[in-house]
Amino acid sequence: MIQAMHDIPKIVSRENGRLIHARKVRDGKVRSEMFIEGRRLVSEALSSDLVIDECFVSDDFRDLELLDAVSRRTEAIAQISARLFVSVADTDHTQGIIVVAKRPQGLAEKIESRLGVSSLPIVVFLKEINNPSNLGAVLRTAEAAGVAGVIVSTHSAEVYSPKALRAAMGASFRLPIWTDAELGEVLRWAKAKNLRTTATGASSVTGYTEIDWKIPRLLIFGSEAHGLSESEMSGTEEKIRIPMESGVESLNLAVSAGIMLFEAKR
Repeated sequence: MIQAMHDIPKIVSRENGRLIHARKVRDGKVRSEMFIEGRRLVSEALSSDLVIDECFVSDDFRDLELLDAVSRRTEAIAQISARLFVSVADTDHTQGIIVVAKRPQGLAEKIESRLGVSSLPIVVFLKEINNPSNLGAVLRTAEAAGVAGVIVSTHSAEVYSPKALRAAMGASFRLPIWTDAELGEVLRWAKAKNLRTTATGASSVTGYTEIDWKIPRLLIFGSEAHGLSESEMSGTEEKIRIPMESGVESLNLAVSAGIMLFEAKR
C-alpha cells in the first residue's frame, strides 16, 4: 500500500532504462504495450482487465488513492521529478501519472464470443481511418452503442497510440478490437459468421433508416478522405447512406457512425 510519496523509489536519470522503454512505448515502437497518461485514463485502465506493467509519477503528484489502486496491480512504481516527467509525457499539460500496460490479445475470438450476447449484434469495420482522434471517437461511440466489437484495417491510425487512447476515453481497454485486418479476410470472416456485410457511402441509394437493423451485420466505414472505392462497395451485400441536404458533402466519421449505430440500437 502507498502511504506517502516518500515510499516510492525515485529515478533521477533521463537515460534510465525504464524511462527509455516508456518513451519507446509512447512512440509506438513496442507493439506489445501501450502508454496510458493522465488520471482519467489510468482510472479507466484500472477498471478494466488490462495487465499493468509499470507506473511513473511526478514528484508533485498527490492522488494517493489512485496510486494505491495502481499498487494493487503492479509493484513497479517509480517517482521522477516534474522536469523529468515532461520528457516522458505525451501531453503538454501533464497530470503527473503514466502507466505502461500490455495490449489486449486474441480479440477476434472475443468479438465472436460477444456476437451472441451483445445488445447490438453489429461489428464495425474501419477501413484505413487515418486520424487517431477520429478513430478513438468512433471506438467510444461504438462502445456506447453496445456493438460486439470493432475491426480496424491495415494502413489505419494506431489504435493504441496515446492520441487515439485519449479520444476513446477508455473504450479501447474494454471493447474487443481486431487490428491490422485486410478487407478480403474480414468479408470472408463475416460470411462464415452469418453477418450481412453493409457498406456506407454517399453514392448509395438506400437510406440508413430503410434497412432491418435487427439482422446481425458487419458495418463498414471507409476513410475520412476517400470513403470506400466502387470495387470495395461492390464486394458487400448492402450499401447504405445518410441522406443530407444538397451542398453538404459529408459528415465527420464519428458522427456518421453514431447516427447509424444509435438508429440500429433504437
